[in-house]
Amino acid sequence: MADANAAVVLVTASLVLLGLLAGLSLPWALLPVAVVAFIFVLARSLKARDESALQNACVLVLGDLGRSPRMQYHALSLSRHGYNVTLIGFLGTKPHQDVLEDDRIDIVPISELKGIRVGPKIFRYASKVVLQAVQLLYVLLKMEDQAYILMQNPPGLPGIAVAWLAKRPKYEKFFGRVSDYNLCVTNAMRHDLQKNWNIRATTLYDKPPSIFRETPLKLQHELFYRLASVYPQFRACPEKSKQNAELTTFTECNTKTGGVTAVAGRPALLLSSTSWTEDEDFSVLLKALEDYEGFVEEERNLPSLLCVITGKGPLKDHYKKIIDSKDFKHVQICTPWLEAEDYPVLLGSADLGVCLHTSSSGLDLPMKVVDMFGCCLPVCAIDFQCLDELVKHEENGLIFKDSSELSLQLKMLFSDFPNEQGKLSLFRQNLRENGQQRWDENWDHNVLPLLKEHCD
Repeated sequence: MADANAAVVLVTASLVLLGLLAGLSLPWALLPVAVVAFIFVLARSLKARDESALQNACVLVLGDLGRSPRMQYHALSLSRHGYNVTLIGFLGTKPHQDVLEDDRIDIVPISELKGIRVGPKIFRYASKVVLQAVQLLYVLLKMEDQAYILMQNPPGLPGIAVAWLAKRPKYEKFFGRVSDYNLCVTNAMRHDLQKNWNIRATTLYDKPPSIFRETPLKLQHELFYRLASVYPQFRACPEKSKQNAELTTFTECNTKTGGVTAVAGRPALLLSSTSWTEDEDFSVLLKALEDYEGFVEEERNLPSLLCVITGKGPLKDHYKKIIDSKDFKHVQICTPWLEAEDYPVLLGSADLGVCLHTSSSGLDLPMKVVDMFGCCLPVCAIDFQCLDELVKHEENGLIFKDSSELSLQLKMLFSDFPNEQGKLSLFRQNLRENGQQRWDENWDHNVLPLLKEHCD
């Protein structure tokens, strides 16, 4: 407790010092002191935890709930074991339907506050942190007492400190030392926490939930047919139309028998997903597709490609302008926004996944690849530290460093497509035989014992 109090004093003093250095008057610079004092007064008013609170758990996300699948999975796992879950976060994107329909999960939205928009940058950022802290503390204090608060970090400011003041924290740095347990998603992160912060943590690798699996051909056709009504890339050429048949670019359904078959000579389906931020450089993929276009012109054993990039974010319009400027003949690019229920169906229908996620810390792993592997979908992923904890080069996919390497990998993997003896099929078979754990099994084995130990 002394360490936590010292950390609060250190953070508060730092904010005051930064305010003075930024040229703020003394009353404004002392604002963090007043806020922290106010928070401590409120925190001391908390009642002791009663027995009924032992079945309450809070899952806290200072981000868009719909785009935080890991935390949605945690909420579902807690609910499955009888906990009443309060899921807190921004309501930008609709959460998964299972979360919305779960009677034990109560979603409490918070606003994405921007803070004061004038003055020095450090002051604007500090005001945003203070406003978020006050809002979050208000929400937490209004709630029933919670046995656990499970928080996503980053972002850790101000959530960790506020959660500690209101109840108990769950993650790292200064306040990680006073938490009951710490979970991290890679061994590299676990070693870093121990070495640099003297924090002991348990590695909980992300695993795909059961909704991510290979998609039967009939279900593929139903999805492609719906997408074709909006996105022309999924529509079959008019000259290929047949009587008593529903056609898409990839599938054909006999309307009399209901039987579905793959279209002969169909393109390969390449899939990637993104939040369209600076964390992922999609110029790498676009350059690789340019190179692949040239390969198809030179060789006859390569299929055309439909590259589907799902998601939405601030840079989507920027990249869409670049995509629209391309004059491809053998490569098409589609950028749909999919409902949460359709995304795993599309993953399970694809031929290859591409991941351009580069961890800013080098210590976490892309959940999109976890989901792709759940669908037995091989992956080409851009290299970064600790990626080998998930992607095994030449076993379940390939790792590349730049666009040239990616384009050569696409050429090699799609040679004589669909080739049942090629590497693409080998990687998929390895994923099938791996028999990887699913989220529920993994959570029950690694997280549930920690909760039971705490109750005991």
